[in-house]
Amino acid sequence: MKQRIITGVIAGALFLGLVIFGKWPFGLLVFALGTIGYFELIRMKKFNLFSAQTVLGLILTWVAITPTALSNNLFPIEIGKTEISIVLILLLLSYTVITKNTFTFEDASFVVLSSLYVGYGFHYMYEMRNMGISYFFFPLFVIWATDSGAYFIGKATGKTKLWPDISPNKTIEGSIGGIICGVVVAVILSIMLTLNHSILYLVLVAVLVSIFGQLGDLVQSAYKRYYGVKDSGNLLPGHGGILDRFDSIIFTLPIVYLLFAL
Repeated sequence: MKQRIITGVIAGALFLGLVIFGKWPFGLLVFALGTIGYFELIRMKKFNLFSAQTVLGLILTWVAITPTALSNNLFPIEIGKTEISIVLILLLLSYTVITKNTFTFEDASFVVLSSLYVGYGFHYMYEMRNMGISYFFFPLFVIWATDSGAYFIGKATGKTKLWPDISPNKTIEGSIGGIICGVVVAVILSIMLTLNHSILYLVLVAVLVSIFGQLGDLVQSAYKRYYGVKDSGNLLPGHGGILDRFDSIIFTLPIVYLLFAL
């Protein structure tokens, strides 16, 4: 527990520091986190880290992560992220033929889904920060409040299992408690932060963030259980891998970005 607390404090302080500073150091952090998250999924599938499919998937992940403003400068107007992504997907499908189906269609689908899930999840981490630090902190703190509330309330009062086949320790009581904590924090943040939305709208966003954040955590638990691993990685002592810590965030940020951009 001591190691877990020390790791959490140090990693959290570094992350928040780079979030506040922003600019290119935060951009590099986003690319680093996305790259590590992609390789965590690849290891679960037990692909060779230096194989052609892994490299193609990594490039697809980087294309997905690339911020919109940067992609407009890097790529010609006629050739954008979508076109490059399609070419990479076609190359992955072609590789199934080259390998005589030892690299299968299902394998290609895994690589594509992993790349897009991780890539666009971290892409919107950058886009949310670019929208404004208040807009970044809002979903981040709501998710942290939801996770903490679900854990402590579930531990204290939880009796009804939420989804025992996927995550045996989660309870319905804890889930509801997490949503309530997320809403309470959202109300506080609506007063403290500069957000151009009403309190009622921010509460609605908080409810959706809490729900989808918990779904993101269950998705993470589901594929870890399927591949028979306890943690997605061991980069953070006591906390597992990058996807173990950022699963709820990358699952919700695309939705939050859409809601705040409306």
